[in-house]
Amino acid sequence: MDWDKLRIFHAVASAGSFTHAGQSLGLSQSAVSRQISALEEEISTPLFQRHARGLTLTDEGELLYGAVADVLSRLAAAEEQLKNIHDAPRGHLKITSSHGIGAYWLLPRMKEFLKEFPEVEIHLLMDDHELDLSQREADLAIRMRAPVQADLIQRKLFTVHYHMYASKDFLKQGAPKSLEDICNYAVVVYGETAGPEIKEINWLLEHYRKYFKPGSKGSIMRVNNITGILKAVEAGLGIGVLPDYVAVGNADLARVLPEVPAPSFDVHLVYADALRQSKRVAAFRDFLVKGSKDWHY
Repeated sequence: MDWDKLRIFHAVASAGSFTHAGQSLGLSQSAVSRQISALEEEISTPLFQRHARGLTLTDEGELLYGAVADVLSRLAAAEEQLKNIHDAPRGHLKITSSHGIGAYWLLPRMKEFLKEFPEVEIHLLMDDHELDLSQREADLAIRMRAPVQADLIQRKLFTVHYHMYASKDFLKQGAPKSLEDICNYAVVVYGETAGPEIKEINWLLEHYRKYFKPGSKGSIMRVNNITGILKAVEAGLGIGVLPDYVAVGNADLARVLPEVPAPSFDVHLVYADALRQSKRVAAFRDFLVKGSKDWHY
């Protein structure tokens, strides 16, 4: 079926007369009538019952009208999206992440994003406890574990690798020869109030306690966020487990027992399915997904 004829048919069915349809389409009444007759001949089916008071659709006409109306509705929606596709993303964007990811991984990259999308206003919430995206406590989250809720969309960004680090001054007294020897050294670990996002967050503490025995010379210091642990390790207060995105390039630190595998975690970008069509969410998602290919440690 010819689309021009279908478009005219829809206008006639909506208006209820050839004359009114012609006025809306900018065509003469006779031109509209000829197009409808040609369409009816093409499909060998009458679409209208013609009478003195106007036109009514036949059963076949009702069927075709519903199909054409659906197509026109979809086209209108697509046209609207296409019109807006080049509009710059704008508005508030609330992002939540752990303290470490936010302060040491995300913030250094935000200048590039804001330069590209200056009309997006970022609100960054750095909290080691997860916020509820379904309740719109935040628009997006960067998490070191995959979400379990069905209404959340996730994209893996990269893998975080943790290792043991200590200050070079601290290691002048000697470095542990094995993991079993860690109980003879001061260690800096997460405090009990640290967020539960990562089950193995205190991997070092578990090994320290495993090998601790009477006469061991070690000690424990607890700090509740990654910045505190970093500063404590830099100050020579002990050995700590740090993500490589925090420690790499720090001239004051050195790896401890580099051959010992420490935990690693996949980092995910997460947002609610309801925000799938949000331009500011899509812009930030695409920015991180594109850049994450080069953001490995």
